[in-house]
Amino acid sequence: MSGAPAPKRARSSKAGASRAKTPRSIDAEVERILSTLERKGTRAGRDGMARYALPSDRAFGVSMKDVQALAAEIGRDHALALALWETDRYEARALCAYVDEPARVTPAQMDRWCRDFDNWGICDTLCFALFDRTPHAWRMIDRWATRKPEFERRASFALLASLALHDRDAGDGPFLERLPLIERAATDERNFVRKGVVWALRSIGSRNTELHRAANELARRLAAMDDRTARATGKEVLRELAKPAVQKRLDARERSARSTKPATSRRRAKP
Repeated sequence: MSGAPAPKRARSSKAGASRAKTPRSIDAEVERILSTLERKGTRAGRDGMARYALPSDRAFGVSMKDVQALAAEIGRDHALALALWETDRYEARALCAYVDEPARVTPAQMDRWCRDFDNWGICDTLCFALFDRTPHAWRMIDRWATRKPEFERRASFALLASLALHDRDAGDGPFLERLPLIERAATDERNFVRKGVVWALRSIGSRNTELHRAANELARRLAAMDDRTARATGKEVLRELAKPAVQKRLDARERSARSTKPATSRRRAKP
């Protein structure tokens, strides 16, 4: 994953300044987007969401493919993303993951949005497509890991999993240092926290052979615990990490690492 894109330079001309969005133009754009989402939404889409434990009472029933296509049409716009979030509509909030500008996202904004998480879909989409591209990701993992609400705590591990999957420049250290967070959360029996913990440990163990060994070691320890939730988590991760496809990827990455020099780090965040 590349680093967060640099903010565009502000135009100095009067003509450029006149084209900047005003609060009124942002409101108009939000209304246009909501109308577009409403047209694209279907009853079948809403029913499908309900089957996957996603709230459909504030949703239009738009497919993620259509949400992403609309985001590509809109482009990056931090102020617009902030306004879309306030609509409290499912697809509008999902759009924020693709419309917001990672370099302009602040820790306070991440915290505020995290406190609004009330389902796994928005939690995971924001962590997977926006938050892991910000310079604050590691700090928020540590902060959210001790939160009490289910989806706030899940966000910590969804974000850790997203970094494990996307951040090609991060060393092993930040992941190894956060294995204790996984171990402490492994006894949380709430479904969406448990699934987030599994996702994070499995993703870390799929990065390279060293992290694979460390993840396996932790998974074996969890699988031997008296706690039922930790035991189930450990066994599930052990099964996932033992799959031939995982080993094949690890072998390929090991060969690639030996045959190429380490790339100069482009990352922007320090854990």
